Amino acid sequence: MGCGWLGIALARTLAETGHTVLGTTTTPEIIPTMEAAGIQPHLLRLGSDFGAPAEDLLHRLLKAADVLVLNVPPRAAAAGAYPALLRPVHKAVATAGTPHVLFVSSTSVYPNEPRVMREADALSTRDAASDVLRAEGHFVPRYGQWKSTVVRLGGLIGPDRAPGRFLAGRRELDQGNAPVNLLHLNDAVGVLAGIIKHQAWGHTFNVCASQHPLRRDFYPTAAEFLNLQSPTFKREHGVSGKIIDSSLVRRTVPYEFQHDDVLKALAHC
Repeated sequence: MGCGWLGIALARTLAETGHTVLGTTTTPEIIPTMEAAGIQPHLLRLGSDFGAPAEDLLHRLLKAADVLVLNVPPRAAAAGAYPALLRPVHKAVATAGTPHVLFVSSTSVYPNEPRVMREADALSTRDAASDVLRAEGHFVPRYGQWKSTVVRLGGLIGPDRAPGRFLAGRRELDQGNAPVNLLHLNDAVGVLAGIIKHQAWGHTFNVCASQHPLRRDFYPTAAEFLNLQSPTFKREHGVSGKIIDSSLVRRTVPYEFQHDDVLKALAHC
């Protein structure tokens, strides 16, 4: 559910490995791309115009599914409305009896503090302060209705999302001494597919490359790789940002990361 840049890449991989993949999008123009990737496409939009026909479609899709990969980003909702946006999905999962939910979340749930962040540092409860944490909490089963896993992805890079373009040409930026917490598309897809393949349910996982160069080192190099103007950063003292620890998923899911060195990954973006 949510066949964007990541969703289509994951769906294509699942289809190539023999799964039947049903996919939703809000954009009619993307349907041919979905079909070419082996996805059975359906138009579905959450939000204010989500009515009885959409509710019926969602129920039918989830009734047919063994796994729901829920990949609807927070930017699809107004400020503070992300949990409400996903509430119909929660209701449909319960009524359709969908056995498994894989919730694609973000490492943005962690505070921007200069320390290592592990999964227990942000709890996905229904009354959490963060919109994303509250949305995660919708899909943590309380009565054993389904099995779920939450995957908090680092900042995504890859084909058509080259990090050298993110800050190119900008001047006197803050947070130069903050580590980057990035993840290549191939590794995001590999981990998500691995969770489904190996039935790794009942977890919350951080997923991120293991190397974390500083922003002041990484982004100029990334810009120069594309022959773009390098950004500059203010002079700062001390490390100023979080480091995402992804050791739990590496111990739990049999998948070997391809792009732990994010500087070398620039050649694959």
